[in-house]
Amino acid sequence: MTQTAISQPSATPQVSPNAERLGALLVFLSALCWSFGGAIARFVEMQDSWAVIFWRSAWAAAFLIGFMLWRDGGRGTLRLFASMGLPGLAVALCFASASTAFVVALSYTTVANILLMQAGVPLFAALLAWVLFRERVSGPTWIAIAAVIFGVAIMVSESLGGNVSPIGDGLALLIAVMFSIATVITRRFAHVRMTPATCLGTIFAALFAYSQAEALAVSPRDMGFLFAFGVLNLGVGLAFFATGARMVPAAVAALLGTFEPILGPIWVWLSHGEVPSTRTIVGGAVVFIALLVHIGLEFKRQSRPAKPGVTGVPSPH
Repeated sequence: MTQTAISQPSATPQVSPNAERLGALLVFLSALCWSFGGAIARFVEMQDSWAVIFWRSAWAAAFLIGFMLWRDGGRGTLRLFASMGLPGLAVALCFASASTAFVVALSYTTVANILLMQAGVPLFAALLAWVLFRERVSGPTWIAIAAVIFGVAIMVSESLGGNVSPIGDGLALLIAVMFSIATVITRRFAHVRMTPATCLGTIFAALFAYSQAEALAVSPRDMGFLFAFGVLNLGVGLAFFATGARMVPAAVAALLGTFEPILGPIWVWLSHGEVPSTRTIVGGAVVFIALLVHIGLEFKRQSRPAKPGVTGVPSPH
């Protein structure tokens, strides 16, 4: 085991206010890209979900490889894969596990239960970052996390009745934990470029889906939507996340990611005419307002002039 594979910073990474704002924007854009997933998936007519996962993951991997080749060149791309070490491999396994667990969980539990578990991602990420790396979480961030969990609970409360599957809900919890771990690792090992790690995760998911799919033949129409599903929804979203999550605290990155389950029903409503329920609208409004208030407070904090003797780099929160 090489030293570079296990080395880590001695302290929580610190970045300038401008870099933190850019990171927050990129993480938000990743959630925006991912939020279109449900709307795009409704246009795909093929029934084999494993084939859908294969093509989505394959197109995402192709995009990410092309993106790195364009940005870093052939040798640079190889160096990125070689230098990501254990942190990159861990992130790849987290994304592959989360995407696979999502599909399997849908066979056992409702989407509402999965969304409720995903609302815990900011809390899990904040706790992991604090316990493992002592990355302090500010009071406003804790309040925003609580508001997000409360809002999503309202959204899914009317669908929580009925049969509860320990396997399905356990897999839904696994999705939230895996994404939280990936967020914390990406932030903690900010010196490691995680784009190749997310690419490797899509390759892992594609290979596993290939082993489970009955057939991979798709119509030209479906292939067009699968291209959008893989490139625009998954690939671009992963590229934004891998770049932006390095610049913001893990709890804030996970909090911004909550825009995905909030915006997702809106795109399905606009494109497929599925009107959200009253509780979905109320809960979504609670989450949306909490996120906007928190982001506004963060930007206001960062815009304050540094105190005398302070370098101008904000303390981790």
